[in-house]
Amino acid sequence: MLDPHLTEWVSQILRWIHVITAVAWIGSSFYFIHLDLSLRKREGLAAGVGGEAWQVHGGGFYRMQKYLVAPPELPKELTWFKWESYATWISGFSLIVWIYYLQADLYTIDPAVRGLASWQAALIGIGGLALSWVVYDRLCKSPLGRNDVALFTVLFVYILAAAWVFTKVFSGRAAFLHTGAMIATWMTASVAMVIIPNQRKTVNELLAGRAPDPALGKQAKQRSLHNNYLTLPVIFLMLANHYPLSWQSRYSVAIVGLVLVAGAVIRHFFNSKHASGSTPWWTWGVAAASMALAAYLSVIGKPGETATPAAAAMAPTPKFETAVLAIQSRCSMCHMNEPSWAGLAAPPKGVRLDTPDEIARHADAIRVQAVMTHAMPPNNVTEMTADERRAVADWLKERRG
Repeated sequence: MLDPHLTEWVSQILRWIHVITAVAWIGSSFYFIHLDLSLRKREGLAAGVGGEAWQVHGGGFYRMQKYLVAPPELPKELTWFKWESYATWISGFSLIVWIYYLQADLYTIDPAVRGLASWQAALIGIGGLALSWVVYDRLCKSPLGRNDVALFTVLFVYILAAAWVFTKVFSGRAAFLHTGAMIATWMTASVAMVIIPNQRKTVNELLAGRAPDPALGKQAKQRSLHNNYLTLPVIFLMLANHYPLSWQSRYSVAIVGLVLVAGAVIRHFFNSKHASGSTPWWTWGVAAASMALAAYLSVIGKPGETATPAAAAMAPTPKFETAVLAIQSRCSMCHMNEPSWAGLAAPPKGVRLDTPDEIARHADAIRVQAVMTHAMPPNNVTEMTADERRAVADWLKERRG
């Protein structure tokens, strides 16, 4: 069993690194999409230059030019944009391993869905991510890849199918997380295995005095286009682990599809605005309708009561019974299937504490939130007493032996 102090700090540090690197990657990605779409063809540009853009920032003026294939000769210094992507995926995968695999019993395995061992959950998760990249890459390189609309349609269906499979083996929370991680894996793998290698081939051709193949740039641009349209849905799916109303719904796969649509049309708005100055306002109507429908499905699809398998139960002891009484009286009004606390539509983070079995299952989280710290109940709004916290601590000590 992992030490709770170590668990909490490693989780927070990994999450911090992941957010920092993701901000850097998404920021540079969105900037270059904006730059690429805002380039304009003007008279007097050098041969091979497809367009230029003037920008002002921080008190200085910048003149940006883009070569459609490559410049006649390489500059002495060339900046490669790749480490932001690599660091984002590595930190994100480390976070999945730390939280969803090493603590699989709490976050990934739902006995009501499928009884898995921790190693099985990890194997399914890692194998699913790897297999999905192979499928995605082959679809892009197949004849289907010559038609962006057809390819996007097939990928949309594939994402929903993968999300459905994840819901059949993992908890709703882990299913959403793995769907987002799958798409993020495509994005970073495209950078590592297509975009950067193609750019290196272009550089090598230039150094050899040969004209680079334009197909290399087209292939890389297609993957960049996918990354552009998939970024916003990935962010939503990653953040959703804090908001159980979406992933606990019986219609969670449909909600994933609606999020994909909303994210894509929002990016289409900005892409159109940067490219031609047009403002397709209809995209915001589609995005709003998609999210409204997603919210509606989350409400009508809320799960009913499910029995916890007996294997998860803990043999009652006087200390456990006293702890259960304290937790149920101070915590279950929020942490129950239908929270009675005003303003809550679902139990925070999907954690239920309304039965002895559920309390035993979340013992480690209770230790961190209510004993090691007094983060829960928030601001001690239910007035949990020091004696009640000691009773919970006594049970947890007994449980650890």
